[in-house]
Amino acid sequence: QVHLVESGGGVVQPGGSLRLSCVASGGRISAIAWYRQGPGTERELVASIFSSDSTDYADSVKGRFTISKDKDKNTVYLQMKNLKPEDTGVYICKSPRSWGKGTQVTVSS
Repeated sequence: QVHLVESGGGVVQPGGSLRLSCVASGGRISAIAWYRQGPGTERELVASIFSSDSTDYADSVKGRFTISKDKDKNTVYLQMKNLKPEDTGVYICKSPRSWGKGTQVTVSS
């Protein structure tokens, strides 16, 4: 079973950037989705990358977030720019059968 570990979260001011990583072990990455769960909100699908390398984004992050895959490193990245306070939450990556534990992103002045 694929094991996923996220990293790269932190505290950033509005307008700032972060790059999250999702490293997979125990299997090859094919399709990965990034979810986020904000304070008091339901888990939300943010971005997906498929085995074909096509991508999809939630409307709230289009034009600001970019998901990409490094097959050599078995890693998926989520580049986040122009961050807003409403982007705050725990960001969790998911493969077809596994969830990571998440990394906290806080956007605050």
